[in-house]
Amino acid sequence: IIDTVNTALRRIPAWRLYVVLTLPGAWVFYLAVSNQLGADPLKVLEHRLGLYALQLLIAALLITPLRDLIRINLIKFRRAAGLMAFFYAFAHLFVYLWLDQQWDWAVIWEDVTKRPYIIIGVAAFLVMLPLAFTSNNLSIRRMGPALWKKLPRLVYLTALGAAAHFVMLQKTWQIEPLVYFFVIVCLLGYRLFNLKNNAPKSG
Repeated sequence: IIDTVNTALRRIPAWRLYVVLTLPGAWVFYLAVSNQLGADPLKVLEHRLGLYALQLLIAALLITPLRDLIRINLIKFRRAAGLMAFFYAFAHLFVYLWLDQQWDWAVIWEDVTKRPYIIIGVAAFLVMLPLAFTSNNLSIRRMGPALWKKLPRLVYLTALGAAAHFVMLQKTWQIEPLVYFFVIVCLLGYRLFNLKNNAPKSG
């Protein structure tokens, strides 16, 4: 069964994932402009876009454990998942800057310097930038495979920061953001466990 699934996955072009993953964002924007997101559509729009980014980060991090543990090979889709996570994180930030704060840089600066959950969210986004800008074949050739393979490890910092941002923006402890944070911690633990076991032994 696993071999059949992997054969079917190999036949699916990776570019189709970009189209599919754009649809939730397009739909929530449509709901927002048609006033179908409740009493506070801006807050819902901002939240949904950030949540899509976090979910896609987790999806990208799950690809390696799925390959290792149950042999489902989704590696060809990892770049698309990561880039679409960046797209939604950028959209989340853009909505905050444009629709929420209306480019009021004094207020934005106060938020960025005084609100911990925004500080962590912005930091997580900044860590994503080198990942997004080097996720192309030209950058891989220029950096060399050895250096480029180390760079994606930053995605764990991004994911932890994004999950912490989600947890902290809640006024009370909520189960949903804590579950996301727990899943990311588990994925990071799996990664560290693999690095330790695969490290060359001296002596």
